[in-house]
Amino acid sequence: QKLWDALPIQGKANLWGEEIYFEIPVSTQQEPDAREKVEVGTIAYWPAGRAFCIFFGPTPVSQGDQPRAYSPVNILGKIKGDVSGLRKIEQGVLVRLSGGIKQGQI
Repeated sequence: QKLWDALPIQGKANLWGEEIYFEIPVSTQQEPDAREKVEVGTIAYWPAGRAFCIFFGPTPVSQGDQPRAYSPVNILGKIKGDVSGLRKIEQGVLVRLSGGIKQGQI
């Protein structure tokens, strides 16, 4: 809910393997179901870095093809469909999250 309340948010993309993340002005605790192993297309919040994350493939700490966060992330949702277009995003590109979508339909 804190993320939705803070929209719109923008930040410069950081790439870590096949993860896009950027710091956001939201601070919240790690949820009890937070985890490091996630699926391709997972949208998450990283409490340790106060960052919004999108996982679209392996990261430097992955074992195999499954994405893995550096430390536990709170799961926010999942992208439906093909995420391969995320591979075109370059380091430093401006990413904007807006309230133009309905909660639960990212």
